[in-house]
Amino acid sequence: MRQLLPLTLLVILGLIAAPGAHASKKIHSKAVGAAADKPKPNSKPKQPEAGEAEARLIEVYQLLGGGQSRAALNMAQQLVQAYPDFRLAQLVHGDILASRQRPVRGLGDVPSPLNLQGAEGLNELRAESQARLKALSERPPDGALPAEFINLSARNRHAIAVDTSRSRLYLFANSATGLRLVADYYISVGKSGVEKKAEGDLRTPLGVYFITSNLDPKSLTNFYGAGALPINYPNILDSQRGKTGKGIWLHGTPPGQFSRPPQATDGCVVLANPDLRHVIKTVEIGTTPVVISQNLKWVAPGKTQTEAQAFRSTLTAWQRAKSAGNINDLLDHYSPNFNSYGKTLNDWTPVLRTEQANIKGRKLELKDLSLLRWIDATDTMIVTFGEVPNGSRTGPVKRQYWARQGSQWKIFFEGTIG
Repeated sequence: MRQLLPLTLLVILGLIAAPGAHASKKIHSKAVGAAADKPKPNSKPKQPEAGEAEARLIEVYQLLGGGQSRAALNMAQQLVQAYPDFRLAQLVHGDILASRQRPVRGLGDVPSPLNLQGAEGLNELRAESQARLKALSERPPDGALPAEFINLSARNRHAIAVDTSRSRLYLFANSATGLRLVADYYISVGKSGVEKKAEGDLRTPLGVYFITSNLDPKSLTNFYGAGALPINYPNILDSQRGKTGKGIWLHGTPPGQFSRPPQATDGCVVLANPDLRHVIKTVEIGTTPVVISQNLKWVAPGKTQTEAQAFRSTLTAWQRAKSAGNINDLLDHYSPNFNSYGKTLNDWTPVLRTEQANIKGRKLELKDLSLLRWIDATDTMIVTFGEVPNGSRTGPVKRQYWARQGSQWKIFFEGTIG
C-alpha cells in the first residue's frame, strides 16, 4: 500500500482507536461472516440487518489503521457488493484502489477536474463519514441515559433519543430493571439544521414527541423507503410558542440511496432502510417517546431518579387536592395561561369540578406514570398517567404539561389522550 494521508488514515485512526469505539461489533462480525457465504440455490436474498453496513465500513477503517490494506480492500469490495447504493462505502473503496497507484491525501481524493465537478457531493460524503465516526468514538457512558427520561412506565416499552449534533438516533428498551440502550443509527436531519419554527423552514424540531402512527410503505411514494413513523409535531409546547408546520416523520430513503448527508431533509429524521425497518418492528405506536435534542446530556440513572422524586412531591400535592374535592386548592396547581385545545382556565374549571364530583373524595391513583423533561428557555415536565379513583378498575389516560415558574411547578395543559 502506498501512502494514505490525513482523513482516510490519520484522522480516522485517531477517532476509532478509542476503546469501545463501536457498539455494534457483534452485529458487524455476524454480518461479515454472512457476506462471505454463497447463497443457497432458490433461497431468498437475505434482508440486510440494521447497523450492518456501518459496522462493516468501520471495520474497513480499522483494517486500514492496522496497516492491513489487502484485507481492507477485500472487506470494502464485499461491502459495496452487498450495498451498491452506499455511496460513502463506494468512495472509501475507490480511495483504497487509488492508494495502490498514488498517494491519497484525504477521503474522496478525486483528481481535478472531477474533484471540482463533484465538490458538493464529496463534501457531503465527507460530512457523513465524520458524523458516523464522531458518534462511534464519542460513545455515551456505560449505563447512562438522556436526562430527558426522568421516569418511564411499563407501558413505555421503548424510547428513542436523537442527537442531531452527532447525526445519531439511540434506541432504548425498557424493562423492570430500567432503560437500556440497545442500538443506535446514523440519521439525517433538516437542510437548514434544527429548531423548527415555521412551515417550510427545512428544519427539524427539537423537543419531546411521541410516535403517533405507522404508515404502510405501500401507501407512500418510494421517496420514503421502508416506511414512516409520524411524530406529534407541533406538540403542546410548540403550539403555545406559535410554531407551525406538520408532517415530521421518521422515515427511510428512496431506492438507489442508502443514506443521505447529515443535513439533507425537509425537516424529517431519515434513517437507512434496514435501520428503519428494525425501529418500526421494535417500537409501539402512541407510547414510544421520541426526544430530539441538539446535544443529548447523558446522566447516571440515579440522577434521573433524584429529579423524579423532586417533582413527584408536587404531583402528589395535585393528586391529593383533586381527591379532596376543594376546587380552590386544585386550581392553585394551574397556570393562569392554561389552555387545553382552546379552553382557558376559566373554561376548564367546570371540567375539574365535574371530575372531582365523580371521584367523590376517593383516593386518586396515578397508574403507569411517566415523566419526561424538556429544558430550553423554560423547564417543562410532560406527565402521562392513567387517572383511576380507588375502587375503579380503569380510568382515562391523561397528559399534562407542567412549567417551572421560579420554585413552583404549574400546569399549562391537561387533556385526555386515551
